[in-house]
Amino acid sequence: MDFLGYLAAVVMGISLGLIGGGGSILTVPILVYLFKQDPLIATTGSLFVVGSTAFVGVILNARKRLIDIKIAFVFAIPSFFGVFVARHFVLPAIPDHIAAMGGFTFTKPLLVMVFFGIIMILASRAMIRSGRITTPPVVDLIHNKISLFAVIWQGFLIGVTTGFIGAGGGFLIIPALVLLLNLPMKMAVGTSLAIIAANSIFGFTISIGNKNFEWPLLLKIAAIGTIGIVIGQFYSSRVNDKLLKRGFGYFVLIIGFIVILDQILKMT
Repeated sequence: MDFLGYLAAVVMGISLGLIGGGGSILTVPILVYLFKQDPLIATTGSLFVVGSTAFVGVILNARKRLIDIKIAFVFAIPSFFGVFVARHFVLPAIPDHIAAMGGFTFTKPLLVMVFFGIIMILASRAMIRSGRITTPPVVDLIHNKISLFAVIWQGFLIGVTTGFIGAGGGFLIIPALVLLLNLPMKMAVGTSLAIIAANSIFGFTISIGNKNFEWPLLLKIAAIGTIGIVIGQFYSSRVNDKLLKRGFGYFVLIIGFIVILDQILKMT
């Protein structure tokens, strides 16, 4: 299982490097199913892995001038509020044992994983759709009030999602950058990585005090993910990103259904 987990970590990093998202949503299933971690600990540890891996991608893209700092900033600020709300209000408000029906107890970890599976399915749809988009010329965010409000709201929702399930949110950020702001795909990838890194590191920082992490494991996965993101960045200009997004979207769709099916079987 460890070998499969490390191999999946490479895939996670490659996906982040190639398409600026998607890969981070694999980190929680990697930690839960391949390394047998508790879902609640995995959602926090995932933030460390995703944040540190994405940060390397930020450095690589910044050198190529493929990050729109203005858009990343406008996205990140409301995202921080979303992460804070999820980590300090939403998750603590959910009881460990939500309901009991017969011989089954509906628990917080089960709820988190079911919600995670649903988000994976929704994310796959977003990736499949964005893989079909032909990007128009870039628009000016500051002078487009409708887009500015939409980006702030989208940033907040992505922050809540990041804080709740421990995924960087690139699977939602990329479609938003392309659809709302008409950002060119390569610029969207770099900008997405900057937002993912900021969200994930912030989420991990405000949650680190009350979790017991397997630091050697997290550091290994982060290091392997970093190798993957370097590989992904190297091949990013040689791969059809639209075709890749659609293919990865279908892959995430399958994993999402498997996660939900696994949780349903645990309920019986």
